[in-house]
Amino acid sequence: MEPVPCDEDDHQNDVHPDERDPDVLRAALTRETAARRRADCLAKMQTDVVKLALDLLVREPDIEGFFGALTKTMVEEGDSCSCGVWLIDEEHQRCEPWMAYVGDRLYTRTSDCDSGTFPRESMASHLFAHTPGWSETVEYESDDPRLPEPVREFNRRAQVTAVVVAPLLLGSRTLGWITLSSSHTSECWTQWWRVVLIEAIARQAALALHHSRLADQRRLEERRKTILEERNRLARDIHDNLAQGFAAILMQLQAAQREAFSLAPAVAAKLDTAVDLARTHMTEARRSVGTLRPNVSSGEDVAKALKRIADLVQRTTTVPIDVSLDELPRFGDGVEREIVGIAQEALTNAVRHSRARRITIRASTVRSLGFRLSVHDDGRGIARERPTAGFGMTSMHERAERIGASLTIVTAPRSGTEVVLAWEPASLPTQVHFAS
Repeated sequence: MEPVPCDEDDHQNDVHPDERDPDVLRAALTRETAARRRADCLAKMQTDVVKLALDLLVREPDIEGFFGALTKTMVEEGDSCSCGVWLIDEEHQRCEPWMAYVGDRLYTRTSDCDSGTFPRESMASHLFAHTPGWSETVEYESDDPRLPEPVREFNRRAQVTAVVVAPLLLGSRTLGWITLSSSHTSECWTQWWRVVLIEAIARQAALALHHSRLADQRRLEERRKTILEERNRLARDIHDNLAQGFAAILMQLQAAQREAFSLAPAVAAKLDTAVDLARTHMTEARRSVGTLRPNVSSGEDVAKALKRIADLVQRTTTVPIDVSLDELPRFGDGVEREIVGIAQEALTNAVRHSRARRITIRASTVRSLGFRLSVHDDGRGIARERPTAGFGMTSMHERAERIGASLTIVTAPRSGTEVVLAWEPASLPTQVHFAS
């Protein structure tokens, strides 16, 4: 079939009459122009937000400084009254308020709060429980029924008219939220561009937070590797030098024992003590190697170790050493090693420096969970001007700090010295006290 020719007049007749109306054409052009302007605005806004984030990262390289400057900029440049950041905890169990810029002041999670402060915990609970807010921006009016009553009451008092909440999204993960509040009554504050702005800010903030956390993880991993390498180096040095040295000394002393048949009883006793000391310190050196290398246990509990130390030291002094030990549970190899090290140092100091007539060692449990050790002498005490002098005292403090224990040293002239170690899952900082 021949195609039917298309007459121009017939084609014009097919056009809808409204499409030839100048008003309709003008309205279509207006909509197209508005859409183009909106797209241009979006592109410029995205560019400006990225530039802002980069500028802030250069100026504030640490993540808290970055977010502090970001929230301040959002308030001052965004015509808002407050901007807050809320983060989900590491266990992903709850939301915690991190920081907020209100008025002209930055508040952090450690900032003091007065009675007029925003109810942060109520808002945090709402953000964590409000499922739609995990993946999309939510807009609230001041008295929005979705908000907790404490938040709504605060909004009324502070004359907050609207709140926009955007999730800090990283792929499919939600790291937290950023909130922007206004006290304006005009409708311009709720225009579409403000939602787009806070979403763009939230994307850059989530990316900065993610990279900061990755950097922290890398630093922790590098530190862990450095510590492990140093522990291995110390273990090698102790094994190759101290342990082998004590082994050689022990062999020489034992050879002297075998060849000495006519020694006076007192000399023979001192030689026996020297053999025991060499053997003990060789064992301690090997135990140190095992402790420095992970997953190695000595198998000796605290009570046995304390008795062994007291018996050994007693053989080197005429000062009576009384030992009183409760039935003690195991506290873990790391904790037990530090406890024994502190006890040995305190006992050695008492024997060498206190001029005591009697030394007492007591060890007991604390509320069935913790541990308390006391090494007390009735000697001359520690001079007030030198309460922490010497490597031994420093070593005891460092050992206590490593296990999060409280080390209290009570001393006074002519009243003696007592070293008290208290270890619990949560304990006090190291202290030095002087008795009055």
